[in-house]
Amino acid sequence: MLVTIISPAKKLDYSPVEKNIDSTIPSLLEHSNELIKDLKSLNPQEVSSLMSLSDKLGALNYERFQEWKTPFTKSNSKQAILAFKGDVYQGLDAESLSETELIWAQKHVRILSGLYGILKPMDLMQPYRLEMGTKFATKRGQNLYDFWNSIITEELNKNFSSDNTNLLNLASNEYFKSINVSELKANVISPVFMDKKNGKYKIISFFAKKARGLMTRYVIKNRIKDITDIQNFEEGGYFFNEAMSEDNKPVFCRD
Repeated sequence: MLVTIISPAKKLDYSPVEKNIDSTIPSLLEHSNELIKDLKSLNPQEVSSLMSLSDKLGALNYERFQEWKTPFTKSNSKQAILAFKGDVYQGLDAESLSETELIWAQKHVRILSGLYGILKPMDLMQPYRLEMGTKFATKRGQNLYDFWNSIITEELNKNFSSDNTNLLNLASNEYFKSINVSELKANVISPVFMDKKNGKYKIISFFAKKARGLMTRYVIKNRIKDITDIQNFEEGGYFFNEAMSEDNKPVFCRD
């Protein structure tokens, strides 16, 4: 069993996409509702200050919080994997995946989220911006890590039914920190993506984000279940560098 986790994106696209797949509802929506109640109490300036946004973006996200409501429908929401855009999702290119591939992803891919905790690819999602690292105080604590505590980990553990289970961590450090690894019922594999610059391999953020999306796409299209099979990943010009790799940290390089 292999489950892949990725981060969300700040950039969203809510234009219609024709995919004949049943939508689902986020499993931790009761917690999202609790967060939204607190977020709705903020004025536009406070939203800007909370997330270090311009006045324009602060006003936009203030409106998003005010308009957020249940139930989620296809008229006020969109499937998460199709709504998120940005570097990771450029590599993932979910719109070009077949309906069969998206159905497979629904079982094997999870998206971490500051507002929703954890999302399945076809979970309906209303537009928002709330990064996991945001220091938003609630009655549960001083930030979103305190708010989610072990909830995300417990939800992930529901996917792990055997001892031979691996979590492919393609999320950023900011989001991966929301998981309590000591409580996780899976072995964590965290690939590293490096590009050659001035004769040396280095992690370049933009390229690494897109590579995480490319690997997620590779896992989906090839229905990867055995973690060792990711060593065959060669998308975007990357190759597995065994010499630079460590246990649970396979390194992929690009010249």
